[in-house]
Amino acid sequence: MTIDATPIARPGEWSDTRLIHALEEVVERELNRHLAAARDWMPHEYVPWSEGRDFDGPLDGEPWAVEQSKVTDIGRTALVVNLLTEDNLPSYHHEIASIFGRDGAWGTWVHRWTAEEGRHGIVMRDYLLTTRAVDPVQLENFRMAHMSEGFESDNQHSMLHSVAYVAFQELATRISHRNTGRESGDPVCDRMLARIATDENLHMVFYRNLLRAAFELAPDQTMRAVRDVVVGFRMPGHGIPGFERAAARMAIGGIYNLRIHHDDVLQPVIRFLRVMDLDGLGPEGLKAQEELGTFLDGLDAEARHMEDRLAARRARLAARAERVKG
Repeated sequence: MTIDATPIARPGEWSDTRLIHALEEVVERELNRHLAAARDWMPHEYVPWSEGRDFDGPLDGEPWAVEQSKVTDIGRTALVVNLLTEDNLPSYHHEIASIFGRDGAWGTWVHRWTAEEGRHGIVMRDYLLTTRAVDPVQLENFRMAHMSEGFESDNQHSMLHSVAYVAFQELATRISHRNTGRESGDPVCDRMLARIATDENLHMVFYRNLLRAAFELAPDQTMRAVRDVVVGFRMPGHGIPGFERAAARMAIGGIYNLRIHHDDVLQPVIRFLRVMDLDGLGPEGLKAQEELGTFLDGLDAEARHMEDRLAARRARLAARAERVKG
């Protein structure tokens, strides 16, 4: 099914300016809830500094070699993707500050969110370099290439599109970090990423609750925004060099795939907001709700197909291993 997500100005719709003003009280309430729930933590406390040593270069240290890494191959791939995603924080800050503004509760949230997200890149980079988990030269080359491209959101249609996107994206990031930690094979890495995932979950709750308030104010507009975001969803790191190949490896490794995306990211937010049960929609809202349901059904079927293919692949590999042993 092809869905026309081109924004159309409709009579009587809420403008971004009006919505931002109307949601200011909700943002302030959610900001205060977030500040009460959030726990400050120190990035340096999650890094095993005693494992560090000089690299080759001006300090004439030891070159990196893959044998020095304690994390699994798939864990290494996911750690690079996750860190490079966090690295683009300056672009993300510019995006949300341009949309939400820098004044009042909105501005306070934008800066607080940016400060908290900054910790994630700091601790991940310190861990990866100290433990020699990944190739530092490749990591820096990827960072330069990724950040030189900047970041342009797929969801510039409206403020509602941005809020809907981050409600899902923050949960997706939490899941990716948490599963990467479990897959890494290093308890220190797992602990660090679990701490990061806790922050991401709080960020998701903020945006999810803001999205709920938007449904109360402008249900048809918000439904269309949710439909557009879900149908066209891409992780913010999609511009990373080699992202498609890395994403495929992460999918096979069970870190992030279609089943996880459908079951653990899209469905929890949609159920919480009662998106598919929402009454009182106009024709455009009802159309978007129906199209969203059709898309989710198709995504579920696609995820089942992917699972069948992975199961068949594992069976072939197991049979091959048995023949080699025999």
